[in-house]
Amino acid sequence: MTDTQLSTHDTDSAFWEDWQRSWDQQQEWYLPEREERFRVMTDLVEAVGGATPRVLDLACGTGSISRRLLTRLPGARSVGVDLDPALLAIAEGSFAADPRVELVTADLRDPRWTAALPEGPFDAVVTATALHWLDTPDLLRLYRELAGLLRPGGLFLNADHCPQPDTPLLNAADRAQQQLRQQQERAAGVLDWAQWWQAAAAEPRLAEQVAARSTVYRDHKDGAIHPVEWQTAQLREAGFSEAGLAWRSVSDAMVAAIR
Repeated sequence: MTDTQLSTHDTDSAFWEDWQRSWDQQQEWYLPEREERFRVMTDLVEAVGGATPRVLDLACGTGSISRRLLTRLPGARSVGVDLDPALLAIAEGSFAADPRVELVTADLRDPRWTAALPEGPFDAVVTATALHWLDTPDLLRLYRELAGLLRPGGLFLNADHCPQPDTPLLNAADRAQQQLRQQQERAAGVLDWAQWWQAAAAEPRLAEQVAARSTVYRDHKDGAIHPVEWQTAQLREAGFSEAGLAWRSVSDAMVAAIR
């Protein structure tokens, strides 16, 4: 590279790194245990896939899980799948020079989404705080599809919102504590979801992609929130040999399933 090319590369890298940090901070405003769930997730991927796993990062967003995975396991390879053009733009900028990462645009609600993937199988499929967007029929179909994408003995990990319906007092106490923490962090300048997207829309290098997502997510809404027991039963029904709880907080949980 010439000096000018190196300078441009460094500037671009810093730009995308700033947006990665901003996204992480905004997400942690909602999920204070976010790094802990990523640590557990990476532990389990390494346990099943060794030092060089091939991983499908489902609804990858900016590539948060892949970034942690590749830092911990430099020999890993990741295929990130998402539909959001703005978050994929940040991921593409971040991983532009990294041959270990392939990014795919696909809609998990489309039964044909797997056609966009490179050839499998995968050692692990990972996802976090994403599948609650799916309606139940789409989620059940997805579980069956994921069983077919994993090698025998491969691992599926899903960390998402999963409050316990039989602990209303504990849930209320947790909500109150989280609201207090969020008020303190907001006073310190942390952006919430709406504010972050306003900032992204004001950035010339992201404005077009932010505008495009309003079309992509025209009918976007929360799906159903399912308890751990329901998820593990459905995963076994979908073809996984084993499914159970890998981690939880009061409001969130990580379900693990072995193909």
